[in-house]
Amino acid sequence: MSTDTASIAGHKEMKKIRRKKATATAPELYMNTLAESEREIIDTYFQRLAQYIDLPKSQHEDMERDFIKALQYYESTGVTIEEATDRMALHKLGGFYAHPPLRWYSLDSAAKIYPMSMGYRRMSMFRLAVYLKEQIVPELLQIALTFTIKRFPSFATTLKRGFFWHYLDSTKRRFVIEPESGHPCKPLIVHTSGSQSFRVQYYRNRISAEFFHVLTDARGGMVFLNTLTAEYLRLLGHEIPEANGVFDIGAAPSESETRDEFRRFKQRRKGSGFRQGRALQMSGRLSRNRPCQVLHFELELPALLNLARSKGTTITGLMVALMFLACKFATEENRGDIRIQVPVNMRKFYDSRTIRNFAMYCGISLKLSEITTLEEILPEIGRQLTERSAQEVMEEMAVSTMNIVRSVRFLPLFIKRPVAATLHGFLGENAFTNTFSNIGAVDLPPQMAEHITKFDFVLGSGTVNRAYCGMVSFADTAVLSVTKLTVNPSFEDKMYELLVGCGLSPKVSGSVLYED
Repeated sequence: MSTDTASIAGHKEMKKIRRKKATATAPELYMNTLAESEREIIDTYFQRLAQYIDLPKSQHEDMERDFIKALQYYESTGVTIEEATDRMALHKLGGFYAHPPLRWYSLDSAAKIYPMSMGYRRMSMFRLAVYLKEQIVPELLQIALTFTIKRFPSFATTLKRGFFWHYLDSTKRRFVIEPESGHPCKPLIVHTSGSQSFRVQYYRNRISAEFFHVLTDARGGMVFLNTLTAEYLRLLGHEIPEANGVFDIGAAPSESETRDEFRRFKQRRKGSGFRQGRALQMSGRLSRNRPCQVLHFELELPALLNLARSKGTTITGLMVALMFLACKFATEENRGDIRIQVPVNMRKFYDSRTIRNFAMYCGISLKLSEITTLEEILPEIGRQLTERSAQEVMEEMAVSTMNIVRSVRFLPLFIKRPVAATLHGFLGENAFTNTFSNIGAVDLPPQMAEHITKFDFVLGSGTVNRAYCGMVSFADTAVLSVTKLTVNPSFEDKMYELLVGCGLSPKVSGSVLYED
């Protein structure tokens, strides 16, 4: 064979090899990097994986790459192939990705107004975040979400528009984690086919889950976040039991978990609770960035609890009182009412396992002239909190919610939507100055708690209220998160001054300021 002939033959062979590489699957390319003894294990693993996934080709291939990245991470940390495939046992996928999406869910009665009142840059969102003691491994967090989502079928949905109401339609897809970017609680794109109503993000040692309120409330969202985090820790090799609000991802979801609990209210009494006038708003030009900043006040829980007890109140009562003082400082008005909305978890009155919305709210109101000192306003705030968050009052408000839903149930959605948007503005933000949502203490199995430092709870911004406040406690740390809709720092500066004046030592952190 001449030199030229040999060169041509060699060139053809190289082209053939390149074509073969180009058509080789990701698992095949990965197996080429392994020892012979490991290839058989991985070959069997990916053959079985294919049996669990019935998704469009591109998503199928992306999911295969997710597992390969996780295997490569394990390899880099000295975990054997056998141990890695055991941690990522394929039975954890169940039949979720192999079955067609057949189920659909009507929105719970409290959620029905949310999609009708949303608009450009306006969506009822909230974020729950857990801070671990070590940096997040994205490769394993992705697998954790892939395994966990099947346990929450009402979350694996896309928002659809029916003739009378919006509803949630099951969607089978690769649910993807994202690195955090920009400000929290950005509106989701929910109008496209297969879009989701939640997102999972990570940043350094933080895992965040953000939800559109059509799916769930803070209690339901916390169950999801804790279950996801527990599975992530298991993938790291830790033994985490299913207890204390951590679901067993291998168990079948129960009907009670997706029940619309508001249907229990059958007009047993006359509804009430929605007649309220306009509340004062804090000063400051509204930002086009929503939110324009999120601040976290980290407090020592024992000191906060002791302070509340010494004042004869609860943590919620104390924080609401401090917020009244800060709101008064942050408004230029000299008359009118400041009103703070306080959500009430209805599960404390009923034995309910639902992870959908099941909360009402009470409004705590003081005239501007009555807001004087902490000691003087605490008794009145305590009285209002006790009376207005009582079970009977909350039931009456729930009945009112059901009455509103029933009264418009036969109106087409295109008529309902502008009416709902108007009602949301009148009964929602304009009726309140601020919101304080305290979801209390997070209780976790000890084996899981030892890997966590704290949580935070961020409320998405609205269109009128200059600040929203959320609080959550874990171990010895309580975190108050302030979501801002104005660059005016008056409210948070006053809150810091008041907390320090009460003998507390808040550590303040947060996002950059997204100015106009």
